Amino acid sequence: MPHFPAPVESRLPNVGTTIFTVMSRLAQECGAINLSQGFPDFNAEDVLFERVAHWMRTGHNQYAPMAGVAPLREAIARKVSTLYGTAYDPEAEVTVTAGATQALFTAVAALVRPGDEVIVFEPVYDSYAPAIELQGGRVVRMQLAAPDYRPDWGAVAEAITPRTRMIMINSPHNPTATVWTAGDMARLAALTHGTGIVIVSDEVYEHIVFDGLRHESCARHPELAARSLIVSSFGKTYHITGWKVGYVVGPRELMAEFRKVHQFNVFTVNTPVQLALADYMADASRHEGLAAFYQGKRDFFREALAGSRFELLPSSGTYFQLARYGAISDEPDTAFAQRLTRVTGVAAIPVSAFFADGRDEHVIRFCFAKNEATLAAACERLQKV
Repeated sequence: MPHFPAPVESRLPNVGTTIFTVMSRLAQECGAINLSQGFPDFNAEDVLFERVAHWMRTGHNQYAPMAGVAPLREAIARKVSTLYGTAYDPEAEVTVTAGATQALFTAVAALVRPGDEVIVFEPVYDSYAPAIELQGGRVVRMQLAAPDYRPDWGAVAEAITPRTRMIMINSPHNPTATVWTAGDMARLAALTHGTGIVIVSDEVYEHIVFDGLRHESCARHPELAARSLIVSSFGKTYHITGWKVGYVVGPRELMAEFRKVHQFNVFTVNTPVQLALADYMADASRHEGLAAFYQGKRDFFREALAGSRFELLPSSGTYFQLARYGAISDEPDTAFAQRLTRVTGVAAIPVSAFFADGRDEHVIRFCFAKNEATLAAACERLQKV
């Protein structure tokens, strides 16, 4: 095997293999039911696959325009305008990306300079901080505490300095399954009013909100829409996480900078898939029905765990369910999650993995984006813990 002949100075010395990869690999090794990594175990509708095949067979297999095929950008703009009331120009203010993670990374790379400060909310999805650090930015972490995981806006106000370049938000929130309110968005708008702060709003679970709540997109609020790059994901919406297609909408001044980076780190995205998604989006019921679809799975999962020794925290959105296990064990959450995988045969994610300092509140995350047979089998095992 070849060996590099000199020391390698890592730009991300504290980053290893993600907890999602670790737990999914352990689940596979142990033959456990994988409720750890956030992906469905069921397919999208056949009609979507048929549309991809159609566009492949009719010769649409070469590069798409850098920003995305026009029919898809137009469909995205129509959807956002219908849902949230803000009109984005498909030509200058909508970009199709290779999934949401690429979109988030590109937004940071385009707009964060060395020495800039970026506020994030912990527990935080694991791609945010590395993207900031690779640009020479400083991560400023605001902690959301169990069990309600609500932002402390007074603390956020104190954290904003003249060096604050960006605030990254995520609602519905992974991993906590909380949903920000209109009041939260009003506070964010007030805190950033009159500044040059950019909001990067991770809204990949925008259509998965429960119990009659409303997703408060930055696109609903004119002042936030004017300073936000908003990221969403076809993978989360249409059960196709492996296709890695997402999008960004934002004002043209920010999108122009975004595209400068996008054209060199991705350039463009799978052409026949884009055209198929444009066709598929024509039926709005496919995203409008997603909340009820996943609320049924959430309710099934919670009912199947009723009477267990797990304390289920509120789940207002996403397809995740947090659970405290203090009545079962006082182990650290990583050790408990590993033992649960090996002994009980169900894999979950320790929430401490979403905190830079490994803050451990004895909470684990389950994914209920699974067939009911899968959930029932997992809950039968969990009831015995």
